[in-house]
Amino acid sequence: MLQRLEIPSEELHLTFVRASGPGGQNVNKVSTAVQLRFDVTTSSMLTASVRERLIRLAGSRMTADGVLILDARCFRTQERNRQDALDRLDQLIRQAMQEPIRRRATRPTRASRTRRLDTKNHRGRIKEGRRGVSDDDR
Repeated sequence: MLQRLEIPSEELHLTFVRASGPGGQNVNKVSTAVQLRFDVTTSSMLTASVRERLIRLAGSRMTADGVLILDARCFRTQERNRQDALDRLDQLIRQAMQEPIRRRATRPTRASRTRRLDTKNHRGRIKEGRRGVSDDDR
C-alpha cells in the first residue's frame, strides 16, 4: 500500500457515539462508533482541483458547508473504527488526487462503420421477415 497521507490533526474532528449492532451489553455503555468530520473547503493540504474532485466523489457524505462526514461503526472497538474512518478518508483523498485521463476523440474506422451498417441491415431484414403477409402481397 502507498504511504499514508499527512493530514494536520487540527483539520480532523473525531466524535465517538454509541453504535447499534454487535457488542452485547457493551453496546449501551460504550461509544464505539466514530464520526469523522473533515472540512474540505478550508483544508490547507488540498489544491483547488483535488478539492473539487473530492466534493464530487463524496456525494451525499458532504454537507452544504463543505464538511465531509464519514461514519465508521463496523467494528466493536473504538480504535478499529477510528482507524477504519481514517483509512476511508485516506482512500477518498487519494482517489480525488488522481487526475482523470482525458478522452481523446477518435473517428470510427471504415471497417467498423461497415460492420455497424451491415448489422443494422441484417436486423432490419430479420424484422421485415416477421411481418405478416398483407393482401397486396398475395
